Amino acid sequence: MPYFDTASAAPLHPVARQALQAALDEGWADPARLYREGRRARLLLDAAREAAAEAVGCRADELVFTPSGTHAVHTGMAGVLGGRRRVGGHLVVSAVEHSSVLHAADAHAAAGGTVTEVPVDRLGAVSAAGYEAALGSTTALACLQSANHEVGTVQPVAEVAEVCGAAGVPLLVDAAQSLGWGRVEGAWSVLAASAHKWGGPPGVGLLAVRKGVRFSAQGPADERESGRSPGFANLPAIVAAAASLRAVRAEADAEAARLRILVDRLRRRVVRLVPDVEVVGDADRRLPHLVTFSCLYVDGETLLHELDRAGYSVSSGSSCTSSTLTPSHVLRAMGVLSEGNVRVSLPPGTSADEVNGFLEVLPGAVAGVREKLGVSEPAAVTPVAEAVEIDALGLRCPQPVIELARAITTVPVGGTVTVVSDDEVARLDIPAWCAMRGHTYLGETPRATGAAYRVRREA
Repeated sequence: MPYFDTASAAPLHPVARQALQAALDEGWADPARLYREGRRARLLLDAAREAAAEAVGCRADELVFTPSGTHAVHTGMAGVLGGRRRVGGHLVVSAVEHSSVLHAADAHAAAGGTVTEVPVDRLGAVSAAGYEAALGSTTALACLQSANHEVGTVQPVAEVAEVCGAAGVPLLVDAAQSLGWGRVEGAWSVLAASAHKWGGPPGVGLLAVRKGVRFSAQGPADERESGRSPGFANLPAIVAAAASLRAVRAEADAEAARLRILVDRLRRRVVRLVPDVEVVGDADRRLPHLVTFSCLYVDGETLLHELDRAGYSVSSGSSCTSSTLTPSHVLRAMGVLSEGNVRVSLPPGTSADEVNGFLEVLPGAVAGVREKLGVSEPAAVTPVAEAVEIDALGLRCPQPVIELARAITTVPVGGTVTVVSDDEVARLDIPAWCAMRGHTYLGETPRATGAAYRVRREA
C-alpha cells in the first residue's frame, strides 16, 4: 500500500526508531539537574543540539527545540516582532506561506500591526524584487518558506535574504519541507523546521535565531531552551529527531537524484495518460520528491477516495476536499486550476514499480469520477446564439466549469458564455479553464448573489 504523502508527514525513519528507544531508557531525567541521571540526560540533549545545529548550519547556542514546527514559527515570528517593536509593526510574507505563518500574520494584524503579502508567479515563486519593493523603514520582519509545501517550488531564499540584509530587516525562513534535503543557503536570520517532515517523531520543532538578531521571547519567562520554548522538553523525541535528521541528510543526495527521476516520469506521463490535466509548480527549481497536478471536471474528494481504495495515499489542495469550499491559498495565489488537485510526495525508498502502479491506476480513477459527474466529450452542435448565460447558482466545484464546457459549443467563435455562480472556487477555476482550453476570460461582474463570469469562445 504505497504512502505518497510525505509532505504532510514522513514515515518514522529506522534510525529515529532506534534512537527513540535508547533515549527512553537513558534520557528520561531532568537535564537541568546535577545528579548522574540528570547529567546523562543533559549529555543527550547537548549532543542532539550539536547534531541539529550542524545540519541547519548554525551555532549550537543559536538553536532551541520546540514542541512542533508550528510552535517554532509562531515563537520565532513573535520573538522578532517583539524585539524590533521600536522599528515598527510592519511584517512582510509571501502569499504562499504555510498556514502557520499566515495565521501568525493575521494575529499580528489583529493586534494593530500591518502585513504585506508578496505575490508569486504562476509557478509559485516570489522574486527578490518583490520583497525589496515591500520592505520599508518600519518593517520589523520578513518571512519566506524555503520550498512550497503544496507544489514543491523552491524559493530564492539567498536572493531575498540579500535584499532584506541590505534593508536591515531579519528574514525568517520556514524550512520544514526542505531541511531534510539540505541546508538553506543565504544569510537568513531565523529558521524554523519540524521533525515529522524528515522522518523524525512528531512533536519536535527546531528554532534557530542567529546571534545579533533582536529577539524578545513573548509570554512568561522560562529558564529552559534559552527562555524561548518553555516547559519540560521531550528529550527522547528530540534525540530521535536529531539522529534521524543526520541520517536522512547522509542519504539525501543519492535519494534526491533517484526520486527526481521518478517525479519527472510522473510529470511527463500524467499529462499524456489523463486528458485535461495541469501540472503545477516549477519543473526544475523544485523539491525532488513532490509533484502536484489538477484535473478538470473532477471532484477532488471523490478522486482521493478512489485512489485510496486503489491503495495509494495522496493529498490535495483542492477546494473540493475542504470543508470551507475555498481553494488552497497557494493555488489561488498562483492563479492555477484547483479542482481535482492531487499532491504526490514520495517517501525515501519509493520504487519505480510503485510509481508505475500509480500511473496505471490514475487514468481509470479520473475517468470514473468524471463519469459519475456526467462529463463526456461535447457533441458537435450548431451555435444557437451569440451569447448564452448559465445559472450555476448552488452548484459546487467542479460543476460550474462542467456547465461552462458544455455551453461553450453552443455559441459561435467570438460568442460569449456567462456563468453565474456563487461558488468561490469559480473565480479561480474559470480563468484557469480558459487558459487550458484556449478561450478568453473577460472578467467577472458582481451580482446580488454570486458573480457573473464571462468567457469568449476562440475556437
